[in-house]
Amino acid sequence: QLQLVESGGGLVQPGGSLRLSCAASGFTWEDYAIGWFRQAPGKEREGVSCISSSGRSTNYADSVKGRFTISRDNAKNTVFLQMNSLNPEDTAAYYCAARLSCSAYVYEYDYWGQGTQVTVSS
Repeated sequence: QLQLVESGGGLVQPGGSLRLSCAASGFTWEDYAIGWFRQAPGKEREGVSCISSSGRSTNYADSVKGRFTISRDNAKNTVFLQMNSLNPEDTAAYYCAARLSCSAYVYEYDYWGQGTQVTVSS
């Protein structure tokens, strides 16, 4: 059974860091690009970052460029999102999703995790 499971969320002070993980099982992991999305209360889900199946290509939303880094370890079927210099505007539920190639569009992703909450507050 195909499954994506996010972890690593929590409460952090402004300026702090968190590392999110997305662990996958039940499908051919190496064939899929993985995207990270986030959704704040009352807002639409938005793309944060994506990494290609090979890991050689990455992209980022303008709001997180220079602060977030996406990476993947195909041997462990895991994608990471390192988030630095966090600010309150980064507060949201964060989701990982899989499809064959990166896309900025939520509706184009085939598989989704259940999400992990990130709260940035003093």
